[in-house]
Amino acid sequence: MKTAMHLRRLERKDASLMLEWMHDPSVVEHLHANFLSKTMEDCERFIASSLTDENNLHLAIADDSDVYQGTVSLKDIHGGTAEFAITIRASAMGKGVSRAAMKEIIRIAFEEKKLDSVFWCVSPENKRAVRFYDKNGYVRVPHEQLSIRGYGDDLIRSMLWYLVAKDAWLREKKTVPGGID
Repeated sequence: MKTAMHLRRLERKDASLMLEWMHDPSVVEHLHANFLSKTMEDCERFIASSLTDENNLHLAIADDSDVYQGTVSLKDIHGGTAEFAITIRASAMGKGVSRAAMKEIIRIAFEEKKLDSVFWCVSPENKRAVRFYDKNGYVRVPHEQLSIRGYGDDLIRSMLWYLVAKDAWLREKKTVPGGID
């Protein structure tokens, strides 16, 4: 079953459901931040800062009733590139929410932000995420091909890296109805 979704600015009302996924071990077990230690105040601060942050774009993934399902981001926007990130609540998994949100944030990156590429990483132990990215045709690349900032060398080498380049996205968009599937 697929759920309709849209992206919007984060709102204070999203904080409790954001904290829900942060405290769900099944969601955060393979992420490289300590989300289990986050508090409601941390969520509220993050939401407030997202409204004025010019180097990062953090958006709420909301369902057709405007209920927060997760966050999708373009992080460290610089030099024509950004790092993609997405996290959704366990209750939204398996409903097409991630796929739709990812397609939309990549569209925003290329059409609105005028970026040249979007990259991201995933732990090889996060089998669900790796399956999702591979099944949806996202291309793995060696980390040496990317301009990665803010990570230690050991973490960089231990992750799987993916890249979507604008020129490839434009080709896909023209040949596949509805864009990248």
